[in-house]
Amino acid sequence: MHLVLQAPGIRHDLIEQAAALASANRITPLNACAMRLEDVDETALPQLQEWAKTRHVDLAALQTIRPLDEIKVLAMDMDSTLINIECIDEIADMVGKKAEVSAITEAAMRGEIKDFSESLRRRVALLKGVAEADLQRVYDERLQLNTGAEKLIRTMQAAGVHVMVVSGGFTFFTEKLQARLGLASAHANVLQVENGKLTGQVVGDIVDGDRKAAYLKSLAASLNATPAQCIAMGDGSNDLNMLSHAAYSVAYRAKPVLQEAAAFQINYAGLDAVLNWFDSKDAVQAAQRR
Repeated sequence: MHLVLQAPGIRHDLIEQAAALASANRITPLNACAMRLEDVDETALPQLQEWAKTRHVDLAALQTIRPLDEIKVLAMDMDSTLINIECIDEIADMVGKKAEVSAITEAAMRGEIKDFSESLRRRVALLKGVAEADLQRVYDERLQLNTGAEKLIRTMQAAGVHVMVVSGGFTFFTEKLQARLGLASAHANVLQVENGKLTGQVVGDIVDGDRKAAYLKSLAASLNATPAQCIAMGDGSNDLNMLSHAAYSVAYRAKPVLQEAAAFQINYAGLDAVLNWFDSKDAVQAAQRR
């Protein structure tokens, strides 16, 4: 087993502590924020996981370090995963309803509201009358990519990975991000607009947890990709089903329900931490040439 340890500016003394606990045969520096401990004692893993948590270090346990070009799919949630905000909360803030909408959002993400579709309809109803121009303001003024997002996507694309965003949010934002980042595909909910204002309704079927999973399964089938060739990333309970169809299931700054279910957790490093779980030298060089 190999362990990849990551944190912003990770200290060398922490790496030495972990190597001693793991009885690692070798320490391989990956970059300024990541180290790999190789041929470790697997029985020490529970102790190491607790050690990492108390020192704010992300730890990933891997049986093998595979070439990145063996991966075929990266499926990402948008809100609070690819980007730094929950778009619906920021739209609501434009009309003074952020607290009310955010309370429903948080309960849904924690899994306390089991019917995501109903929770979304309730929140969207509160947006009735919001000007479409306010959505553009949210995109221009508040939406930012999370740390490491561009490097992750650029490197995945260079390795030939199909990068898909699948979101319980809105196409107004996913379409802009798809064009900006060159994403291979994107799926989200459609807000109904009449006379330049939101009607408080969603058009068509809602992208809930089951639909997210269906998009991933359909894409994987079309690419003949096994779960071992899929990475799925999210932060809330609405991502649980989708992540269950990927061997590399990643909880990014996630709610406890997803932290417990995912194979990997990223709580301190950026999104590009995923790249350090693979041999991606050729893909990195290709991305740098682009």
